[in-house]
Amino acid sequence: MSRRIHANRTNGIDKNVWVEFTQLAAAYSKVNLGQGFPDFAPPKFVQEAFCHALNEGPMMHQYTRAFGHVPLVKSLAKFFSRVIGHEIDPLEDILVTVGAYQALFSAFQALINEGDEVIIVEPFFDCYQPMVKMAGGQPVYIPLRPLSPGDGSVLSSGDWVLSPEELASKFTPRTKALVINTPNNPLGKVYKTEELQMIADLCIKHDVLVISDEVYEWLTYDGAKHVKIASLPGMWERTITIGSGGKTFSATGWKVGWAISSGHIIKHMKTIHQNTVYHCATPAQEAVARGFEREYEVFGTPESYFQQLPAMLHHKKNKLASLLKSVGLKPIMPEGGYFMTADFSSIKVDCDDPSSKDEAKDFRFVKWLIKEKGLATIPVSAFYSPEHGKEFDKYIRFCFVKEEATLDAAAEILKKWSQEQ
Repeated sequence: MSRRIHANRTNGIDKNVWVEFTQLAAAYSKVNLGQGFPDFAPPKFVQEAFCHALNEGPMMHQYTRAFGHVPLVKSLAKFFSRVIGHEIDPLEDILVTVGAYQALFSAFQALINEGDEVIIVEPFFDCYQPMVKMAGGQPVYIPLRPLSPGDGSVLSSGDWVLSPEELASKFTPRTKALVINTPNNPLGKVYKTEELQMIADLCIKHDVLVISDEVYEWLTYDGAKHVKIASLPGMWERTITIGSGGKTFSATGWKVGWAISSGHIIKHMKTIHQNTVYHCATPAQEAVARGFEREYEVFGTPESYFQQLPAMLHHKKNKLASLLKSVGLKPIMPEGGYFMTADFSSIKVDCDDPSSKDEAKDFRFVKWLIKEKGLATIPVSAFYSPEHGKEFDKYIRFCFVKEEATLDAAAEILKKWSQEQ
């Protein structure tokens, strides 16, 4: 064709860090701690629920309700009404989506107009930026900044904070929404109640929506407590809470996500959903529904998977931190989530690969680590805007939600590297 083929809204968003580094990892790495998915199985009770659904009759293989399988939305409403402290209407206040990714897409497409500003807290999961731009919005960035505990090192993700004054300066008459991620990917920061209240006060003052990505909500460590911003006074009617069955039950391939909000917001997201994917896989929704029914009964007890999983991952988190320290990396201990960020600035290696000479330091270092050591990670500046990326290009991200054998294989690579230094 002689005419231009592609739509203007795709300009500048064609590059994707996951595509690039997944291909590199497949070609060079022996151990992949870059991608954020477990390499162990979901709990038995949801596996059995999925198998049971598949054998339950012909309707489990057909379309279900477009906006969410009725057993699932009822189960989510029952469960999260108790957590949020607000009676959730299962048919009006919940939209089930193809993973949290589609819930985010539906929110931006349904709520953001051309020229609307969207405040994005950095570091951010990298899809927020292109999704805002594709909706015609203008991203406005504000970074979490580290507070040194005294010796110049950053010990915990809790040491990364928002400046109230800086955040307040980002609001304008064009601000439509603010996006947060708690627990945060990649830092692992779990926002404290007082931090969320500061954000809530500003959003109420300026009449702004909040899109709160909470897919790692059950994964908190060392006493950190996840708080839903939708539970704060005045926030239910302006907050879209994004959740994930895949992250909740360690079944990321099932792609069951949801958005929970007031019905007057969800109805607009339903319009996007019905004109894009329309429907999500019926048996996967049924299995997640049964998982939440089970968790409702055992919530807060040692039998709850929501307690067992973070207890198991606590050990893996500490193991990875020790491994990273052994080669001179400085880990930032996460309060929650799948990931650990590490400062590599004290490592002296030759990363001057001609193919990456114009890239950020962390991109060059990760490519060196993959090609020379066989260990795949992700550069953290990929989670920042161009205006702030250079401030934070001394960090890389590791996923510790892996089998012991995977972490042991990483340990061997790091041990050999340590001996070579």
